[in-house]
Amino acid sequence: MVQGVKISEDGYIINTNPATNEEISRIRTSTQSDIDETIQKANKAQIVWSATPLSQRITLLKKACHVFEQIKSKLSAKITEEMGKPIAEAEDEVKAMINKDAFLDLIEKANKDEKLGSSVVVRDALGVVALISPWNFPAGEIPLLALPALAAGNAVIVKPSEVAPECGAMVVETFASVLPPDTIQLLQGDGTVGSKIVQSNGVHMVAMTGSSATGRKIMENCAPGLKRLVLELGGKDPMVVFADADVDKAAKDAVTFSLFNTGQVCCLSNV
Repeated sequence: MVQGVKISEDGYIINTNPATNEEISRIRTSTQSDIDETIQKANKAQIVWSATPLSQRITLLKKACHVFEQIKSKLSAKITEEMGKPIAEAEDEVKAMINKDAFLDLIEKANKDEKLGSSVVVRDALGVVALISPWNFPAGEIPLLALPALAAGNAVIVKPSEVAPECGAMVVETFASVLPPDTIQLLQGDGTVGSKIVQSNGVHMVAMTGSSATGRKIMENCAPGLKRLVLELGGKDPMVVFADADVDKAAKDAVTFSLFNTGQVCCLSNV
């Protein structure tokens, strides 16, 4: 059992509804062979993807995000079923995924060649980026991690939280329906699978949102090869109320931002 998620003896995630404890599905965890094959495909696909002009990559990514409109009801329901948040909050999570045009415009600008004096800064892709996404925003966090990596010309491999494996699969499948083959792929499993992905020499960067404990393990695995990584780890934030603040509004916000998502969000106030 990992994070309360049972893994069967034959290697399947027993995907359970947290509200009812009823089994939703059984998801096969990725084997070492699956991992090796996926990483090999990603490295081949990345060569083609990085050769695609930046403007075309951005256009395809915008198109992929708008496809979430077509599955918003199904994806919202799956978030509630697997992760447990109220349907209204699940719908808000998916709504935020649909139009990322402004976000991608900023990413495009950041990836353009930049002239500095007599020099030109050219930003090249790294290769294959592994994404390990969290359980508390099982759909919405994947685009936030994936879009910058993909826009820069990298191929992406997503290992979603074992708490919400079907949510992760739906997001990856939606992106894959628009992007070139193997530009974004899916691997399933617990921390054992994640560790194997992170340690692979065929993975050149790791981006992860999750617990501080898992973040430390990822740093340890990346350290020998000085592999680049981006970590957004758990924690809570202090809330500072100044003397000239609207006290009633501050009190309301303190409650709202302490209890949102049952307090299980890294940016919530600690009051």
